[in-house]
Amino acid sequence: MDCKGMLYLYEASFLSLEGESTLDAARTFTRKYLSEYVKLNESKNPYLSTLVEHALEFPLRWGMPRMEARWFIGVYQRSPDMNPLLLDLAKLDFNMVQAMHQEDLKHASMWWKRTGIGQNLGFIRDRLMENFLWTTGVLFQPQYGYFRRMAAQVNALVTTIDDVYDVYGTLDELELFTDAIERWDINAIEQLPDYMKLCFFALHNSMNQIASDIFQEQGINILPYSKKAWLELCKTYLIEAKWYHQGYTPSLQEYIDNAVVSISGPLILLHAYILSSNHITTEVLQYLEEELPSIIRCSSMVLRLANDLGTSPDEMRRGDVPKSIQCYMHETGVLEENAREYIQDLIDKTWKKMNKDEFEPSLLPQTLIETAINLTRMAQFMYKYGDGHSSQDDVMRHRILSLLIKPIPLPRPEESHITA
Repeated sequence: MDCKGMLYLYEASFLSLEGESTLDAARTFTRKYLSEYVKLNESKNPYLSTLVEHALEFPLRWGMPRMEARWFIGVYQRSPDMNPLLLDLAKLDFNMVQAMHQEDLKHASMWWKRTGIGQNLGFIRDRLMENFLWTTGVLFQPQYGYFRRMAAQVNALVTTIDDVYDVYGTLDELELFTDAIERWDINAIEQLPDYMKLCFFALHNSMNQIASDIFQEQGINILPYSKKAWLELCKTYLIEAKWYHQGYTPSLQEYIDNAVVSISGPLILLHAYILSSNHITTEVLQYLEEELPSIIRCSSMVLRLANDLGTSPDEMRRGDVPKSIQCYMHETGVLEENAREYIQDLIDKTWKKMNKDEFEPSLLPQTLIETAINLTRMAQFMYKYGDGHSSQDDVMRHRILSLLIKPIPLPRPEESHITA
């Protein structure tokens, strides 16, 4: 059989829609064939075997675009059909975009230091690099620098406030903080403990700054929509905190209905629209406020379920509410292994819905749809082998270095195939 053809069919199977059983069968068949091919031909055709192994681990449809580009540049150097000029241009392009990301990261880092959160709140996850990495995963293109600088702030604040609700605040304090978010009044936070005041000041200042920037540029007030999204997020955090303090294990459906918001996907994607669009409309803002569009719900659901598969044991030890795996085990009585298989199957089915949603007529602009898809890819990239957002293990450090810090070595001028 033609291994390349089988590889292409395998990759194409990840574009299947609900009810397309033929492509499901094709994925099962090609995965088995390709796994056997690698075992038998790794030494005979190392380049093709490397492509196959990578596809089995990270199918292209599910891969983070920026990481896929970085990986393929490294592998393409070993291709028997390698075009030296194309390779040099790809390296140069990657490094130029990475340099722009580094400038965006500097702005985000200076903001983070100004908040004082990392220095003063020892219980939170100080993960600015990881929070910034999410932004390059969803919109890496050079023209979205403002998005990355401000979305890194949104991500860092989500992580911080999540930790306040999950691991530190008492139930009474969390009620007060949720009320403060609803009131959005800087003069009415005296009842909050100092650590919550610090969080509120950072959130209030950052969101007001974004609203001011957008109003100056486009003459539209996005603050009411931003405030409501933060309030909805905090309300779902509070529900989970109450579940934990009551020792309550929800049904899987009850958990998911709350979790698609508490994972912060709707908030992140609302702000992605605000921060990346040159033409924000009240029609789209109201649509995002009044409904949870299917592609955003699906993206948030995969984000939540992938997070659970990667972080559930750690978060349970940390004292968090039961996750989807535990909810399904409690509801059905199955073993953890079976529950994990069920959750992975839910991820596969949700991807099929997104494949359809991506090409359905929608009020959502194409950039936001692309961002929702890439957020899903980032979720699987970050949580495939554990908690890539929180653990700071060697794998994640290497990825951050290769994507954000270390440029790809370029040939010396006399060896370059690029001419002026």
